[in-house]
Amino acid sequence: MTTAEQSPDIGSEVDSNGNGHPLVVDGLEKHFGGITAVDGATFHVERGSLTGLIGPNGAGKSTTFNLITGFHEPDAGSVTFNGQDVTGWTPFEIANQGMVRTFQIARELGEMTVLENLMLAPQNQRGEELWRSVTPGERGQVKKQEEALLERSWEMLDFFEIDHLWDEYAKNLSGGQRKLLEMARVLMTDPEMVLLDEPLAGVNPTLEKKLMKHVHQLREEGYTFLLVEHDMDIIMENCGHVIVMHQGSVLAEGEPADIKANDQVIDAYLGEDI
Repeated sequence: MTTAEQSPDIGSEVDSNGNGHPLVVDGLEKHFGGITAVDGATFHVERGSLTGLIGPNGAGKSTTFNLITGFHEPDAGSVTFNGQDVTGWTPFEIANQGMVRTFQIARELGEMTVLENLMLAPQNQRGEELWRSVTPGERGQVKKQEEALLERSWEMLDFFEIDHLWDEYAKNLSGGQRKLLEMARVLMTDPEMVLLDEPLAGVNPTLEKKLMKHVHQLREEGYTFLLVEHDMDIIMENCGHVIVMHQGSVLAEGEPADIKANDQVIDAYLGEDI
């Protein structure tokens, strides 16, 4: 598997070797009526890292995810991806740039099989345009692309160890299997960066370990991850860098050991086990 081709702009947070900060969040704000959900959130994510985003309930984590990936439009601030200002872009446009996300509740196509779910994930397929399928000069290209997508789909099924479920309807999968399918669907879009929104919620311990093993393998291959997860043990044991949000803004960030010893973070969690 290969990551999406990178095209950093001059003056971005990315150097000529593709290093640096693919994601830069600067002063994000979001208000819902009289409620401030995100209040000046500012942070960046290192390329090739697995970064954790944590905070008490209501800290603004999910809203921040929605702002970064285009599901909400910010009232202030900016989101930069590989030097490109993507603030206010649609989710589709941002995904096409190479930054995609998962959801707390998997959004599979229940009436389609696992394999069909994967085959449909990539954007801009030639077969989506009817004229290409009926034009002699184009039919061969359509078939060639479909064969390549089928091969990649089987690679994903094998990688996530759900190849035995290829012909099962997605609606019949367990919660953990749906999370694995969602990860596979995300990777079918050939992203560079993946935002994981509580990927382990409702997942049994066996599948939890399997999913995190896959995340680490993918990170080693060059993918960048931003992970929101309520289980502090998961964050502290797997993430190299942790960002803590509280009341809509960034309270602290650093290595897991530093975060666990931070008095402000401990106070924000009201003594919770972190």
